[in-house]
Amino acid sequence: MEVRIGVQNVAREVVFESNQGAAEVAAAVSASLENGTVLTLTDDKGRQLLVPAAVLGYVQIGESEKRGVGFGV
Repeated sequence: MEVRIGVQNVAREVVFESNQGAAEVAAAVSASLENGTVLTLTDDKGRQLLVPAAVLGYVQIGESEKRGVGFGV
C-alpha cells in the first residue's frame, strides 16, 4: 500500500510503502486528528513514521504501482 503524506509548510511530501491496509491507515489518521495526537504508521521495512496531527496537510492512500521493465506497456 502506498501512502503519501503532505505536511503543512513543507514543499515535499512523504511517500512510503506500508504493509498496513487502507482501512487501518485511515483509522489511524482519523484517530490522530480527532485526539490531536501523533500519527504513527509503519513502513514495509518495519520503520515507524511519526507525524504530529497539527501539521498534517493531507494523507493519500492508494495501491502500489507496479513498475514495468523495458519498453512494454
